[in-house]
Amino acid sequence: MTFVKICGITRPEDARVAVEAGADAIGVVVCSASPRSCTAAQARRIFAAVPPGVMRVAVSHTTTEEGLAECLGTGADAVQLSHPHRLPPTAAVRLIRVVAPGSPVPDDCDLVIIDGSHGTGQAFDLAYARRVVASSLRPVLLAGGLTPENVAEAIRAVRPFGVDVASGVESAPGRKDHARVRAFISAAKHSLT
Repeated sequence: MTFVKICGITRPEDARVAVEAGADAIGVVVCSASPRSCTAAQARRIFAAVPPGVMRVAVSHTTTEEGLAECLGTGADAVQLSHPHRLPPTAAVRLIRVVAPGSPVPDDCDLVIIDGSHGTGQAFDLAYARRVVASSLRPVLLAGGLTPENVAEAIRAVRPFGVDVASGVESAPGRKDHARVRAFISAAKHSLT
């Protein structure tokens, strides 16, 4: 069954709805210029609403060590980075790397996310996505332009380990549309049945 990450969560109630609908991971943006960016304190409150067994991901575009430390202070199970930071050896979290067309496929992480749009909802590059899935030594999540209407087709075309969505399930940046979240998760989970 397809792994589903709902990203750009800004409120605990949105996290709870996503979890109840079957999300495997919740992403909270920190240390970023995104309209979905939360403080570390907000991220901790959101993650507190996420039960054990659902991955809590601090998502960041930070380029600083201070920003990385803030991500690590959120209580996340994983940190998702778009820049080539290394985690401190004492960090007890998973590392997720974001790749885009032109990027090499990393092997110094636990998961790879294909997202050339970096959360802006631009459609993914099909040929690049297929190459990453075929060559990655790590599980791959597909992101970029996914919606409840197209996620099943994207999964069948690319065959990733899972999918990641933010803007495709929103009524406004950072505000999840609960019906779209439920529809996205259902479509993704049933895409290969």
